[in-house]
Amino acid sequence: MIKNNNPIGVFDSGVGGLTVMSEINKILPKENFIYFGDTAHLPYGSKSKNMIIELSKKITLFLIKKDVKLIVVACNTASSFALSILQKTFKIPIVGVIKSTSMAAMSASKKNRIGVIGTEGTVNSKSYINELNKISRYNVYQQACPLFVSLIEEGWTENEITNIIIKKYLKPLLNKNIDTLILGCTHYQLLKKILKKNVKNDVVLIDSSKFVVKEVLNVLNKEKMFAKNRDKVFFKFYVSDNPAKFKKLGNQFFKRKIYDVKKINIDAE
Repeated sequence: MIKNNNPIGVFDSGVGGLTVMSEINKILPKENFIYFGDTAHLPYGSKSKNMIIELSKKITLFLIKKDVKLIVVACNTASSFALSILQKTFKIPIVGVIKSTSMAAMSASKKNRIGVIGTEGTVNSKSYINELNKISRYNVYQQACPLFVSLIEEGWTENEITNIIIKKYLKPLLNKNIDTLILGCTHYQLLKKILKKNVKNDVVLIDSSKFVVKEVLNVLNKEKMFAKNRDKVFFKFYVSDNPAKFKKLGNQFFKRKIYDVKKINIDAE
């Protein structure tokens, strides 16, 4: 039985989803959270659709066993491939990042020329193109950035090598005269500063980690599941591999100190 004080579950392929959890925590400071980073299978962007779906199902089951009341699929690739299947398979409320991010991009764009950077999986799924064109016709230009997640997971967020790679990836989009750029991966928030330096001043960056909060609020309000007043909240962190590395890098993504990270095998859960 779901109770108000049960935690919100968040999962991603690595540390990137911590940006989403941080934004939700900022708006909902009384909520408890359980986070799962599938670091053993990072990055998701180069995996097959079927593998992403299977991994997402296993992680969802793990979080349900932890008595979460709501699950946030913080990974854009998993949201693209697995979200609709998870929503049909499980009774618990599950939200992703594609819809809310697309709505934000629609509001920001004045020329209807929107760029999307993301993993190969997210780009190949055309999830952002499909979501944007549900409401209106937009000129959407996509660019897969397969090196970004690895650079970020290594902590290479502001150096010359990263800057050169960013210029290479952004050039085709900037040549299309985009006025809005969707950061279609939650990891990319850590590249926001260097990305901003490589686009025109009038190009608006849409960070997918910031807009899923609205969907979470809508679900909690609809289901009347807001946490009741309490003095203390908890954050629990689980990974499928290398908890020490996750803890070290995770402190850059999450606005609170991460003290303990547990390694678990989702195949054995």
